[in-house]
This record gives sequence, C-alpha cells and structure tokens, in this order.
Amino acid sequence: MTSRLLMPRHVALVPAAGTGSRMDAQLPKQYLPLAGRPVLWHTLRALASVARIDHVWVVLSAGDQWFDRHDWSVFGARLTALRCGGPSRAASVLAGLRAMQPHVAGSDWVLVHDAARPCLTADLVERLIDTVGEDDAGGILALPIADTVKREGGGGRIVETVPRAGLWAAQTPQMFRHAMLLEALSNAALDQVTDEASAMEATGVQPRLVMGDVCNMKITLPADLVLAETLLAGRQSRTERQNG
Repeated sequence: MTSRLLMPRHVALVPAAGTGSRMDAQLPKQYLPLAGRPVLWHTLRALASVARIDHVWVVLSAGDQWFDRHDWSVFGARLTALRCGGPSRAASVLAGLRAMQPHVAGSDWVLVHDAARPCLTADLVERLIDTVGEDDAGGILALPIADTVKREGGGGRIVETVPRAGLWAAQTPQMFRHAMLLEALSNAALDQVTDEASAMEATGVQPRLVMGDVCNMKITLPADLVLAETLLAGRQSRTERQNG
C-alpha cells in the first residue's frame, strides 16, 4: 500500500454509452466499422498499447446490444467493461469513476478518452503523462485554434468575430486524479458539463494545456470515418515498411 501511495498508477476510462445520432447510422458510432474493426476497438487498442496505463475501463449503456458481438480478447485482463452508462457523457464518466473506485487509489490518475477518437497515438498519451507529472491540477490534450472564429446570432448570419488569441480546442485524453475528478463531477450540474476539465475548472482548478495533434480527431460525421481510415492505413503502411 505504501508504494501505491508513493507511485500513483495511470488508468484509462472510456465513456462509450452514446448513440452517435449525428452519424445517421443504424449503429452507435463507436461500433461502426473502421479498418475491419469497430471504432471502439481502435480506441481501446491505442490506450492499451501504452505500457504506463495499467488498466482500461469502458463504460457501456445498460442496454448495450453490440459490445458482446465483437472479439475483445486481444486486450485480455487489461480491459473491463462497465454497464453503467448514463444519459450523458458526464453521467457515464461519473458512473464509471464510482464503479472503478474499489480498484484504484484516490491519487491514481484517470485518463478519460472519447470512444470516438480512434487515431490516438501512444506518443500523445506519453506526452500528456510526462507534462502533467504530479501536478494535481491535471491536464488535457488540446490544440490552439488556428481558424478565425465567428459567432452566429441567428438566421445563419455573423454577429461577431471572436478573438482567437488564447483559445484552444479541447481533445482527449483528459487526465485527473481519481478522487478529485470524482468529487468535481459529483458536485456538478452534469447537463452543463462539456468535458472533465470544465468540471475541474468549476472547483477552481486550472488544468494544464498539453499540445495535442490534429490527427487525434473525433469521429462525428460520416466523412470522418473515411479520414480516420486513411490515417490508420498510413500508420500501418509505415510500420510494415519499418519492420520489413
């Protein structure tokens, strides 16, 4: 127990209880086929490939009909499915944190990652872990906003150009101490929580911004699947050339 307290572990939590309504598909987007596997499989593989992540929990809806149709055996004992998902991402994360509580210490780091970000790389995870270190404020992967940002005032018309200086687009994983994130979400209005960092910010914490990557994209629309498959195929081709 002493060594556990001195050296907190890193674990991952993937909320995967959503329906992905914007994809206009018969399946939730985490189960749509991508390079011969479900989107979720690639996401879990990215996290499980990081040696410093001790375990991966995936949060499913209680009525999930698709998870058991696929083969997850490659992950072995490193993956645990929790059928306790809620009506929102924040509710699913909170339920997952509560379910994993008997298996983690309050000081352990939880990396919460979107189920629909299958192109995450081990290098990005390592960068997040190394940059946050032991900073209790935690941190998130994010990208500075490069495009000019417009605010719509209704009717599809621009009412304001928003200064982009200092603006970042949040990505995942988002990494926080288990006890701190659990408390933040337990006291939050979950319907107003857009990501884990926003819940932490509401407690007065200022998480670190860690440079992400444009390839760590989130699948939201059908065209995103095509781009993700291209990215994964390119990586596979480079790996085969290097190993050949």
